[in-house]
Amino acid sequence: MRVLVTGGAGFIGSHLVDRLLADAHDVTCVDNLDDYYAPRLKRHNLLRALRSVRFHWVWGDVGDRDLMETLSRGQDVVVHLAARPGVRRSIEEPERYAEVNVIGTINMLEASRRAGVDRVVVASSSAVYGVSPDVPFCEDTSRLVPASPYGASKLAAEQFCQVFHRLHGVPVTCLRFFTVYGPRQRPDMAIYQFVTRIAQRRPITVFGDGRSQRDYTHVDDVIDGVVQAIAQPRGFQIYNLGTSETASLSDLIGTIERALGRRAILDEQPDQPGDAPITFANIDRASRDLGYRPRIGLEEGIDRFVAWFRAEQASPDPALALGASS
Repeated sequence: MRVLVTGGAGFIGSHLVDRLLADAHDVTCVDNLDDYYAPRLKRHNLLRALRSVRFHWVWGDVGDRDLMETLSRGQDVVVHLAARPGVRRSIEEPERYAEVNVIGTINMLEASRRAGVDRVVVASSSAVYGVSPDVPFCEDTSRLVPASPYGASKLAAEQFCQVFHRLHGVPVTCLRFFTVYGPRQRPDMAIYQFVTRIAQRRPITVFGDGRSQRDYTHVDDVIDGVVQAIAQPRGFQIYNLGTSETASLSDLIGTIERALGRRAILDEQPDQPGDAPITFANIDRASRDLGYRPRIGLEEGIDRFVAWFRAEQASPDPALALGASS
């Protein structure tokens, strides 16, 4: 197939690009290398893909309607991963999150409609559930209570996807990701921060009493779910992609300590506004419809992340090979 991936230089996007190329698809990636974190890391993410003759990278923004329409022509599938991430940053910049996550999604949907794209897959987030009391979270709950502008922007994007399907027949699958981690993870995320600081014998900042719980999902399992969703369009549908298991913040830190063979120094801080006390996915629908079966538990996943982290630290930064301005 011909697949357009928005945000394809990012953490999840670059893993998807690599998987699609390995499966012999033709892949176009559009990414503006947003400076939410270092653009050189995103260029690094694309190194493997750039070796393939079936890969084409376009520097561009999903906010550019003309560009999106041009790129969508001739595509069989659009996978929309481009977004402004981060719960805490969204509290400081709510307008920016609405602009990128909502307007960017509308531009993508309109471009896909005009181009006659066969199917669209959109990345959503467990943040749409927020502080919902319906735990574990099911896709058909009516009590979605986003706790941050980020969560609200993702929920609004989902609703536009449903509207476009109803009005125009665009087949759209929305995937709610649950705390994805693994190699190439964004450096601002907790697991990356904890591993880095514990390895350097620096304190880690811990918000709350350590009892908050997350459904930590390894990126390889999430990519399996995305590929399964691409292969099985079902009109409009929403799926949770998690593990249906949770670990507390304290358990996560203990798992990282064991993987590194080093104790953490804790800098304990009050709870942060916008953080949900728990994320916990019911994955029955994805298992039934897509055949989604997460395989990587937290201990194995952290071991894999630490191995990748150590390999990266031991080697020179190959991102420089692409040039600082590329």
